[in-house]
Amino acid sequence: MEKERIKEIFDTYFEKYKKTEGDRTSWSAFWSETTPEGVLELNMTKCPEGLTFKIFVDKKKVAEVKGWDEFFKAVDELDPTLYDEDTIFSGMEAVI
Repeated sequence: MEKERIKEIFDTYFEKYKKTEGDRTSWSAFWSETTPEGVLELNMTKCPEGLTFKIFVDKKKVAEVKGWDEFFKAVDELDPTLYDEDTIFSGMEAVI
C-alpha cells in the first residue's frame, strides 16, 4: 500500500476514534492487530509538540517516534508477520 494512502487512512481513523489525553490539547487513537506472532498496537498522538507514534508488541513499547517519516522507518524494522500494512490499513479503512 502506498505511504500517502496509509497516511490518509490513519488520519481519517484518528479523527473518528481519537480520545483526549486529559487537557484537550493532546489526542490519541490506537489500532491493535492480533497475529499468530503476537499483538501489534499502533498509537498515534497529536499534540502541540507534533505527531508522535508509539509502537507496542505484546504490550511492550518497541518504538516511540515523531512524524510520518520516522513511523515508516520504525515499522520497516518490525517482523513482517506482525506488521502487514495491507491487512492493518484495510481493516482500519473498513471501520471508518
